[in-house]
Amino acid sequence: VCDVVGDTYRFLGTVVDTDASYFIMEALVPPGGGTPPHFHTREEEGFYVLDGELEFTADGETVRASAGTFVNLPKGSRHFVRNVGDRPARMLVLCAPAGIEGFFAAADGQGPEKVVELAARYGIHILPPGSS
Repeated sequence: VCDVVGDTYRFLGTVVDTDASYFIMEALVPPGGGTPPHFHTREEEGFYVLDGELEFTADGETVRASAGTFVNLPKGSRHFVRNVGDRPARMLVLCAPAGIEGFFAAADGQGPEKVVELAARYGIHILPPGSS
């Protein structure tokens, strides 16, 4: 389990478990929590909402997602996720190929500046607030 800028992640299948094909984790996002605007140069991401209500904004379009919703984001899409509900939200996050779990492990408990630095090492580009 690791905590990255307010969200909690639990690894379910890593590079070792999947022969580097994909990485899957459970994310717990508190009300108002989520990710900063960013994009990935290495991974495609899929999100399956288990509980709560999240908003996904990708390439300027916003989708509100509740339990049972699946959202797929291709590599390179500029996106962010917000918990717009009044209770914690849970989702499964699938990244393909695997390897990004190294970022989450290294960013565990780090402040925002260090997270931005670590993200760049893993091909994740954090964008200025208001970007999507």
